[in-house]
Amino acid sequence: MKEIKNILNYFVENRIIDEDSAKKIFSHLENTKTSLGELLVSEGFFTKEDLLLLSIEFLKKGYLTLEEINNYLSISTEEFLQELAKNLKLEYVDLDSVDIDYGMLSKLPFEKLKKFGALPIKQDEINIYIALVNPMDLNAQEGIQRIFPRKLVKYVIAEPLLIEKYLNKADMTESIKGLIGDIRKELTSSAAENPQELSSILKLIEIILKTAILAGASDIHIEPTENNCIIRARIDGMLSETFIFDKDIYPPLASRMKLLSNMDIAEKRKPQDGRFSATILSKEYDFRISTLPVLNGESIVIRILDKSKVMIKLEELGMHEKNFGKFNKAMHAPYGIIFVTGPTGSGKTTTLYAALNAIKSVQTKIITVEDPVEYQLNLTQQVQVNLKAGLTFASALKSILRQDPDIIMIGEVRDKETLKIAVQAALTGHLVFSTLHTNDSVSAITRVMDMGIEPYLLSGSLVAIEAQRLVRKLCSHCKKKITLPSATLKRIEEYLPSNYQFYKHVGCEKCAQTGFKGREMLSEILLVSENLSSMIAAGESKKNLLTQAKAEGFTDMFSDGVIRAANGITTLDEIMRVAKS
Repeated sequence: MKEIKNILNYFVENRIIDEDSAKKIFSHLENTKTSLGELLVSEGFFTKEDLLLLSIEFLKKGYLTLEEINNYLSISTEEFLQELAKNLKLEYVDLDSVDIDYGMLSKLPFEKLKKFGALPIKQDEINIYIALVNPMDLNAQEGIQRIFPRKLVKYVIAEPLLIEKYLNKADMTESIKGLIGDIRKELTSSAAENPQELSSILKLIEIILKTAILAGASDIHIEPTENNCIIRARIDGMLSETFIFDKDIYPPLASRMKLLSNMDIAEKRKPQDGRFSATILSKEYDFRISTLPVLNGESIVIRILDKSKVMIKLEELGMHEKNFGKFNKAMHAPYGIIFVTGPTGSGKTTTLYAALNAIKSVQTKIITVEDPVEYQLNLTQQVQVNLKAGLTFASALKSILRQDPDIIMIGEVRDKETLKIAVQAALTGHLVFSTLHTNDSVSAITRVMDMGIEPYLLSGSLVAIEAQRLVRKLCSHCKKKITLPSATLKRIEEYLPSNYQFYKHVGCEKCAQTGFKGREMLSEILLVSENLSSMIAAGESKKNLLTQAKAEGFTDMFSDGVIRAANGITTLDEIMRVAKS
């Protein structure tokens, strides 16, 4: 509250508001979750436009930082910077949408650029365009002009955090820089005729794989652009750049990747698939690799498969206690179908494996049919779909039923025939687990009926439907408290617990500047009661089914998410992105 007092004192000293008003505002802020900016606008002290112009003056005079303007005056960084650009008659640039020329950057005195917080974006014959962390820093402007005596420097406005992010990406470690130099030397020597013989490229590949594995990535994307070769990693479900190289590094890198995966190096016009194994950090990994011809070369995607991945326990999935109890009850049913639903990459397979792992025993015969088999389970017979050999989900299921199973797991229900066999298996005394792609648990009922299953068969076989999503968890080292706008709070007030505190992501070294580390599951579980079963048999609408479910205590995924955001586990924006239908 000290910063807010300082802002109010400034208003009083400059006769913008009187002392009594300042005291009332401060008292009001102590007893509410409203921000200072919102209160000043709602009470009529300023229009939003006037507050924006005043905040620009605050920044110019060094009275408030960009972060404080965002926190206390509730003005978004993008909105503020766009207005600042207009005020200074400069261009606003979203750095995430610009292909920065890193070849130019590597030839410049990098330490000086970091000292001034300056990121050169592009250049032409006359001009060089530079984004400055502090565009009002005259000393930095003079220093930059000395670096480019023969160029006309044109400054652009960009988000400071993004400027620092891209400067950090450009500032590769000395070992990487040395490696790039070695690759270039080898390219100009006789070894250039055989890219597979370049030893430095192998070292570079090892660094790329090691960096991704240490960051907990699931996939690595190698993408050629007009100016660069960009390496991105999918961490916690989101892509982030890990390395950016000059475009001359891409051809030998792509060739070596293809060679490792037993692909045709000369074929660049067709997509190819392959795989290779490697020991990284004293651990054996499998890598599935896919290439796709694109405008500037080939896009290469590598899926990281950890051979020794430890099976997660059901209680460690992060289900809400109430939902965990419901799911645990459902999976101990003697027979019936349990569906796990959600989009691709929402952890459905992990949930199924955790459930099977929890109920497997010497007394039960468990058979799975998957495409592909991702983990190997003890006390479980696992069948892999092989379309070329004619082994589909449906044909495998028919054979499985003759193997006297107690529990069957179907990787995914893709067609009516597979679904029909699964329902018949559930009705004849088997417990069946499977996945569906639906937005929520109630939608799964209508989706299955749309696939051609008679309502009376479904009502007799369905035990439960669990829907889930994965949200990124805030980094505990850098998350910051925020006050949400009152309009936003009003929209979610029915879901809020009695005590709450929302946070925003910031970014630090611990979380690779993303502000998030790890993921957590949001879920909703619909247990099919006798009333719901009767309604399904009668072909009731989704709306009526949902009304009945809520009357029986069903809570949806969005409310589960809001509670987690209110407890500081994730951000409300992340919940809106993932769970708001």
